[in-house]
This record gives sequence, structure tokens and C-alpha cells, in this order.
Amino acid sequence: MEKRILGIFFSLLGTVGLILAAANFVSGASKTKDIKLMAIYAILGLVFFIAGIGLIRNTKDRPS
Repeated sequence: MEKRILGIFFSLLGTVGLILAAANFVSGASKTKDIKLMAIYAILGLVFFIAGIGLIRNTKDRPS
């Protein structure tokens, strides 16, 4: 059960990171610092999202 909760947390954290990367992309920032920040948000968001989905998918429910 704890792994599933951790998976949900990671998925939400990844979603927030991907949204921040998309918002930074849409704002049209062209400075090097902004592009690096967008890439970091996107990469970390994707890693957390995939890890969270993997935890949710691979965790089996046990009967109480």
C-alpha cells in the first residue's frame, strides 16, 4: 500500500514538473538560463512521472 501512495506522489510531482516545463516553453523564454530550466523541469518531471506510474502499475493489491 505504501508503494502505491509513493507512486501517486511521484506521478503528481512529475505532472507538476511537466506543467512547469510547458508553461516555461509557452512563455517564449529564449535566454540560455530559461532553456536550461525548462529542460531540467521536463527531464525531472518525466523521470518522476514514469517512476510513479511504474510503482502504481507493479504494486499488487493484497487482501486484508
